[in-house]
Amino acid sequence: MPLSLVGIDADDTLWHNEPVFRLTHQRFNDLLAEFADAEVIEAKLAEVERHNLATYGYGAKGFTLSMLETALTLSNSKIAATAIREILGFGREMMTHPVEPLEGVEDALKELAQAARLILITKGDLFHQESKLAASGLGSHFSGVEIVSEKTPETYARTFARHGGSVDHAVMAGNSVRSDILPMLEAGGWAALVPYPLVWAHEAAETPVNHPRFRTLGSLRELSGWLGDLS
Repeated sequence: MPLSLVGIDADDTLWHNEPVFRLTHQRFNDLLAEFADAEVIEAKLAEVERHNLATYGYGAKGFTLSMLETALTLSNSKIAATAIREILGFGREMMTHPVEPLEGVEDALKELAQAARLILITKGDLFHQESKLAASGLGSHFSGVEIVSEKTPETYARTFARHGGSVDHAVMAGNSVRSDILPMLEAGGWAALVPYPLVWAHEAAETPVNHPRFRTLGSLRELSGWLGDLS
């Protein structure tokens, strides 16, 4: 069967992202050490993030607001203004952190672009995601860019239709089972998991077993080979 469109995730599929968040978590835990131990801080921050996702969405800006709320809650609003300023600094550094593409990604995109049209499909803050794509130098390989608030079966169906195809003749590749794989399969499309060593807790999900439209790849470079097999 011909597969006319390939959707590709951005964060931790094209470039490193989760390590930046992990480093900020550690700095945040150290900053709040006088109010709680790391386990308590992490649990509260995760709770606040879950609550805030529907309001702030994904990305460094929402994460910064969740850090501020967590700090005020755990300190009973006694945290110093200088610490608040530090947390704002953490968020600013995340927003301006250099973008580091994963090894072999550009060559993989060049090869894939010869076989199908590539659409970047990513969640997060519009300004930040656009900035990261520009800084990565990878934008020229994509015929379309979609920055969405959430990845659902309906999102994928609309996105691929908007770019002249149908979801059942499209593939989505990314590192998140929850966002890149399960909703794409539910929509009737094909999905390739490109695992990343670190997984954000909110993106954790069980990998499909023996699903006919799913494949786990060693890297993005293997995707063109799977497309060839399917076609």
